[in-house]
This record gives sequence, C-alpha cells and structure tokens, in this order.
Amino acid sequence: MAIRTGPLPMVPAPTTSAPVPQHQEADPAVVALGGGHGLSGSLSALRLLTSDLTAVVTVADDGGSSGRLRRELGVLPPGDLRMALSALCDDTDWGRTWRDVMQHRFLAEAAPAGSLQGHAMGNLLIVTLWELLGDPVAGLQWAGALLGARGQVLPMASVPLTIEGDVEMPVSPGNTTLETITGQASLAVAGNVQNVRLIPPDAPACVDALNAIELADWVVLGPGSWYTSVLPHLLLPELRDALCRTPAKRCLTMNLLVNTKETMGMTAADHLRVISRYAPEFGVDVVLADPAVIDDRAEFESAAAMIGAEVVFGKVGGSGGRPVHDPLRLATAYHDVFTGTLG
Repeated sequence: MAIRTGPLPMVPAPTTSAPVPQHQEADPAVVALGGGHGLSGSLSALRLLTSDLTAVVTVADDGGSSGRLRRELGVLPPGDLRMALSALCDDTDWGRTWRDVMQHRFLAEAAPAGSLQGHAMGNLLIVTLWELLGDPVAGLQWAGALLGARGQVLPMASVPLTIEGDVEMPVSPGNTTLETITGQASLAVAGNVQNVRLIPPDAPACVDALNAIELADWVVLGPGSWYTSVLPHLLLPELRDALCRTPAKRCLTMNLLVNTKETMGMTAADHLRVISRYAPEFGVDVVLADPAVIDDRAEFESAAAMIGAEVVFGKVGGSGGRPVHDPLRLATAYHDVFTGTLG
C-alpha cells in the first residue's frame, strides 16, 4: 500500500467516517474526471448544478510539493486532490477561509534544502490525515469535511502512478528520433508527445471511484492537460472498463487552448482522435466545445462522430482573454447538456 500506516494514540480508527454532504434527491449524480486546473474549473461549474458530485483525480504528478512528498514519504501526490477539494469548498466564510489555508504555499527567500519552502499547506494536511488514518479515501473525506466540500474527492488509483511517453526529438535537419520522457512534469512540457503509458500499467483503480462511475447519471471528462490529466483515466484498465460499462451518459469537455506545449501542432479534432486511438471502445455522448477554439467545424464534428458523440457548442470561456473556463457559463452549458436543451 502506498500510504504510511502506523497507529498513533487518540486517533480515530481507519473505519471512522468523516461527515459527508447530504444530497438532494433530484440532483443528478455526476462524476468529473481530470486533474489540476482543468478539473478545478469543471468542479467550480458542476457544484452549481448538483450536490451529488464526485471528483476522480489523477495521481501521476511528480513535480513541486506533490513530487517531493511522493518521493520522500511514498504517498499519493496530494496536489491535484487538494485543488479539487478547494474547488468544492463551502461558499461561506468558513469554507473559503479553509480553502485559502489549504491553498497557502510556504515561500521564503534563501530557504534551506528540506524546509517547508514550496510546500502547499493543504498537501501537508492531507498527508497528515493519510498517516493518521492509514486510508487515502478516509483522509480525503476528513479534509473535505473541514472545507464543507460540496461533493467528494477520490484518487483514480490506490497507488501513485508514473506517466511516460515517447517524444519526437530533432537529431539533425529533417530527422527526428523518439525519446522516452518519464514523469508528468517533464512530459507536460516536452511537446510532440506519442505513445503515452502508465507505470504500473495494471495498477488497481480506487474502488470508490469505480462505484461512483457505475452509479452516475453523467460522467464528465476534461478539460485539462490532454495527455497528462485527461488521457490517464482511459489508460488505467479498471477505470477505462468502468467508464465503458457505466450506464451514465458521458460528456467530454474540450480545452480553450488546443495548441499547448504538450499538444503542439494538434487541432481540436486531433484531440478527439487521441481519445479514439487510446480507447477505441470508449464512447462519448456529448462533446462540449467553445466555438472560438474550433477552426474547422466539419472536421471536428466528423472526429466527434468517430467516438459516437454529438457536438454542443457554447461560449464557456471567460471574458478576460485568458484560456480559462468561466464557471457560470460552463455551468449553464452543462445544465443544457444534462437536460437535453442543446443539440
């Protein structure tokens, strides 16, 4: 098991459950998958539509504070889990204050090696709960209770994952070679990514995540870094099988910026072809896209049809010019998708 155990005095037993949010009977059960800022954005929108919300988060991060804690303590990288919890915080002074505490990062000039420099307070809190309880899911429940989280946050796998891929590297004018890049932090900025895979390839998925997917009304995948936050959910065999078998409808949310370091030279249609290539058995009901980022609608709709999807166009970007989803606009688009008023 990837979590350090070791009982301590006056600590609740691992079976102790944290308070969980009470769901409204009419709320749709929604599972959102992803990682980092992309998942945080979708959760900020989805929390406006339902209280029956589950976030399933990638656990392959190996950079920054998460990477240090992962290497030093052998735990799941907590950073993306922390961001998801913060996005679901209760909209009160209590919830927002604890969100700010969780997101606080220690920064000091000329800090010595091995200090708190660069660590996020929430990462340390989550790892503390894991050590005390010996259970990553229970630890996240208690962290969520502290924030008054409007939903639950789960890791996609019960052990830390490593993501690697082959990247085209120039060796001479007109000639390239494939070089293997290991680690999410390095792969995200490598460019020209190909042949992505997870290590270990058959890692066990989080059982609670599998159950949530089976019971969902809607599954939302994306937005987020395509190869390192979105695709990993389809690379883990147990999770991919659950996403293919679930009776829930599936919505794939496109990014507002398609040509990133990780997806250099790719079109929006290419993003859909990546999904089809790595998980040909995975079908999608709706692809949600902002029309401002789709150069060729006919090509994009053709690529969406390859995965069985209808394309829904909606203005979901913010007004500041940055490629960031606006929570209210995205919530409106999700509402229309869920209720079938678009298409």
